[in-house]
Amino acid sequence: MTDLWSDRADQYRTSAIHSSGDDLDLVVEWCEPAPGVDVLDVATGGGHVARRLRELGANVVTADPAPGMQADVIAPAEHLPFADSSFDAVACRVAAHHFADVLAAVKEMARVAKHRVVICDNTFVSESSEEADRLRDPSHVRNYGIGEWESFFELAGLEIAEQRFMERPLEVEPWLARTETPAADAARVRELLGDRVVDGWMKLPMLVIKGLKN
Repeated sequence: MTDLWSDRADQYRTSAIHSSGDDLDLVVEWCEPAPGVDVLDVATGGGHVARRLRELGANVVTADPAPGMQADVIAPAEHLPFADSSFDAVACRVAAHHFADVLAAVKEMARVAKHRVVICDNTFVSESSEEADRLRDPSHVRNYGIGEWESFFELAGLEIAEQRFMERPLEVEPWLARTETPAADAARVRELLGDRVVDGWMKLPMLVIKGLKN
């Protein structure tokens, strides 16, 4: 899958929904960036979190399993090659639904963080929506519910300090084009999404959650 993501890298760097949004603003704010603050951006993708954090003076290291994403370190979220408590904060935005083992990834993020872990991801809607996501993009593993995310943080030894649920508008056709979904599969995706799509748009439910080290 890493070669696939390398091929997609430029699209994610220029994607409007990835490069901006209230969720991005909140992830950055909750990392508490400032000069001298060290942050790890896990599954950096197009690098939007890292860019914003650096603009605010933080020292940022990026990690991603796909070489094409041009991260500082090539590594999956489940196996971060850093010592315990290496970073003041660890961030991960809109990537966890691709992780093979989300709990292992959250535990790794908690391990390398000194103070806080901030994760943002899409949340579970329905099994038909999950099927649509997998058909559009075979690298999709699963979206999780708010209760599941709370459990992941607790099992990783993180005290949940803040969380916010939000919905972002997503334009369906560019979303399908980003993964070059074949026409027949795209038609089935639209069918599975059903009345979630209105006038070519759907609401994308997202959770931003911040955990503190105990």
